[in-house]
Amino acid sequence: MLKKLRHKIILVIMLLVGVMLAGVLGGSVISARQAQEGILGESLDKSLEGNIYRVPNIVDAGGGVRDGGSHASLLVLSVDIDDEGGILTSNNSMVTIDADVLNDIVTTVLSSQEDSGTIPDYHVTWKRRLKTSGAWRLAIADTSGLDTAFEKLVIQNSVIFTIAMVTLFVLAWFLSAWLIRPVQQAWTQQRRFVADASHELKTPLAVILANTQILARDESIPQDSRRWVQSTDDEARHMKALVEELLELARTDESQTEEGANVLHREDVDFSELVEDAALEFDAIAFEKGSEIKAEIAPGIHVQGDREWLARLAKIFIDNACKYTQVGQAVTVRLWRDGKTCKLSVNNRGNVIAPEDLEHIFDRFYRTDKARSRQGGTGGFGLGLAIAQGIAKSHKGDIAATSTEAEGTTFTATLPLA
Repeated sequence: MLKKLRHKIILVIMLLVGVMLAGVLGGSVISARQAQEGILGESLDKSLEGNIYRVPNIVDAGGGVRDGGSHASLLVLSVDIDDEGGILTSNNSMVTIDADVLNDIVTTVLSSQEDSGTIPDYHVTWKRRLKTSGAWRLAIADTSGLDTAFEKLVIQNSVIFTIAMVTLFVLAWFLSAWLIRPVQQAWTQQRRFVADASHELKTPLAVILANTQILARDESIPQDSRRWVQSTDDEARHMKALVEELLELARTDESQTEEGANVLHREDVDFSELVEDAALEFDAIAFEKGSEIKAEIAPGIHVQGDREWLARLAKIFIDNACKYTQVGQAVTVRLWRDGKTCKLSVNNRGNVIAPEDLEHIFDRFYRTDKARSRQGGTGGFGLGLAIAQGIAKSHKGDIAATSTEAEGTTFTATLPLA
């Protein structure tokens, strides 16, 4: 849980800062491109007007523009051409251009339906305008310098973004560790309290159970007073079962931490055999409730993990399904391979679990209604599914639940294959 919290903190920091940085750098790139296009467009427009031999001016040293423009101008080739592509006049004395290249550009311009465009192969941008004499005035600007400058700007900003994100990730990694430290301490203290309190309760509970058994055998106690002894014994046994489940839950929590990695006794486990044994164990219980267990178990599925805990996972699923299935409905236990994982699913047909309850079904001490409480006759403390989830996660797996009127209620555990 703490690992997921830390990863979420890092992700949020990276997303927030990354989006802002990308916006700033992207805005600078767009602004630079727009400025280039403004200079280019103004230079082409000036070349289409007036005397073809007019040379565009650039911004003077004082910041003003001698010919009234708002941007620095580019040197542009101006060409007057007839309808058949013949060059009438040009200012190529001021601009050098290959004759074959110029002919290709003129041909492309005359075949175009637009009055402006680009020719990427030559890094050229052009505009044309029909003169009163019937000839076309064509303005051509070489954009190779602008394109190169823009590419350098994009590369430079990309490098800045990459370095900034890597640096941010390193900072976020250490910052997230500092942020979750109080949560980690509280979580460790809570886990230690549950384990310590459960251990401390075992001894007095054992004494209480021993005393109630002695009292139950004492013939001097009146018969009508024995019900108090029996009630004390029943509640002590329930408390003992709760303590044992709390201890098991604490162990599953511990196994998911780096410090508790050795809690699990890992070995190669024939999971197919474990699930089949669990189904057989609960077959009689299902029969007593007027139900049956249908097992569809693929053979030879092996999992690397703790044999006792994996058996506990299967039993929790099947026990839960047998408790809440309707009379005459079968409990279906399935185990199959799914790529590099295996899936264990247990389905029963009982009361549908509401979506708002399904979100909390794996929470500790959570019950959907009175029918699922110990007073309702089904037993349990609302810890079984939380333990099952802890077992699955400690084995690098996951657990899920679905409940619909058509399909019934299905609990599924996904575990990596050995």
